[in-house]
Amino acid sequence: MGNLYSIFKEHNNTANIMLVTENSKISFNTIDHFSSKYANLLYKLNIRKGDRVAAQIEKSEHNLFLYFACLRSGIIFLPLNNTYTLHELNYFFDDAKPKLVVCDPTKEESIKEIIDTEFSSIKTLDAQGNGSLTEQLKNESEKHLIIDTNLDDIAVILYTSGTTGKPKGAMITHQGLLNNTTDLIKAWGITKDDTILHMLPLFHVHGLFFAINTAFLSGAQTILLPKFDLDLFFHYLNDSTIFMGVPTYYSRLLKDARLNQETCRNMRLFISGSAPLLVQPFDEFKYKTGHTILERYGMTETGINTSNPLNGKRKAGTVGLPLSSVNLRIVSNNNTSCAQNEIGLVEIKGANLFKGYWRNQEKTNESFTEDGYFKTGDMGFLDSEGYLTLIGREKDMIISGGLNVYPKEIEETLDSLDGVIESAVIGIPHHDYGEAVVAIISTKKQFNEPELLTYIKEKHAGYKCPKKIFFVDDLPKNTMGKVQKNLLRQQFSNIF
Repeated sequence: MGNLYSIFKEHNNTANIMLVTENSKISFNTIDHFSSKYANLLYKLNIRKGDRVAAQIEKSEHNLFLYFACLRSGIIFLPLNNTYTLHELNYFFDDAKPKLVVCDPTKEESIKEIIDTEFSSIKTLDAQGNGSLTEQLKNESEKHLIIDTNLDDIAVILYTSGTTGKPKGAMITHQGLLNNTTDLIKAWGITKDDTILHMLPLFHVHGLFFAINTAFLSGAQTILLPKFDLDLFFHYLNDSTIFMGVPTYYSRLLKDARLNQETCRNMRLFISGSAPLLVQPFDEFKYKTGHTILERYGMTETGINTSNPLNGKRKAGTVGLPLSSVNLRIVSNNNTSCAQNEIGLVEIKGANLFKGYWRNQEKTNESFTEDGYFKTGDMGFLDSEGYLTLIGREKDMIISGGLNVYPKEIEETLDSLDGVIESAVIGIPHHDYGEAVVAIISTKKQFNEPELLTYIKEKHAGYKCPKKIFFVDDLPKNTMGKVQKNLLRQQFSNIF
């Protein structure tokens, strides 16, 4: 059977405590029972293999029960960022056409206005496990026959985007998840004796795939906490062996006097990803704790591609070596192989790759080479020891606090305003977020910056909104009329 949940079940003793929350300890047996109840309810709601279930819900064990229910039923899970606005959700629902939308009770009425109620139903679920979905769960059986799926079947759709065009739904298969999870367990030496301190969101590959899937395939325990919080971090640190975070987490930890070798004495591994980790916090963390952060490199479409080694040299500023089943190459613009230390485009091939973009064969075709390599859009180089160093995006995506921000989305909102001639949104180095979103606007009338920010926040999730806005007469352009964002980055490089 190619069902990922079935494989999880084979690897876990039913009595094992798999999840620890602030209020409870949850065994695999309990997880299996709840995921069965959810799976039976989904069937009763006429949701079948290959249908989509969209979830914009708070982080909780019930969030995972629903994810596992979809896996075991062959249903495609569609997790959505909790901060997405109705404007953004409307596109996702129209494109993915979910049979069921699960949301927080506070958002039910507004989401009803944008879904096709003749095709999609809506249920609610809050962080405490309350809502119309769980109300219907009470009479469902705790037994459910796992649906047979092929490894090539789609397990999850996650929306991603480039700097141009509409967001694209990356189709992640059971095979892709299994392969990448197996690689990570091997690379990081994760066993049933580990405990992962989990403070990441569950709507992102980092928290859902790289943390949860590795725990459930290895038998490791997960301390599942609502979000990153310094007091909670230090409260549970002594009970943990692995922590996965984004650079923003580490920069905030370094400002806390409680971070030292004694408080980290039981930890085995600190991992950083989803955004570049600067050399300064890398070195400072090692000095304060005695631990060298392990930095790795992944994408929504590929899972994790490279990692600094568990045993061996962890190089600051690099994202390490390709995982065991990942083929990685650096090519020039004319598709010739780059020499050692020569900057080029990063391309990936392996069973970890996604299946393609949902309902978008044109973009799928554009994203793969004739010999099956995925064009990541990242630029970098391999050194003499095979370590990969990334130097930036081929295009202009911003990674702020570990989350992707696509400038074109914000630019289109700004450019639609009367009085705006043209806008450019760029990422500027920031000590906390890694990169901060900054907007530079050419205008023909005066704007009130606070009002403009309020308008943007009505259209977009908070993390996408500019931290600063600058008004200029003209944007710098080349002879072809293209805005030269590299000059803007240089001009505003020291504003934070």
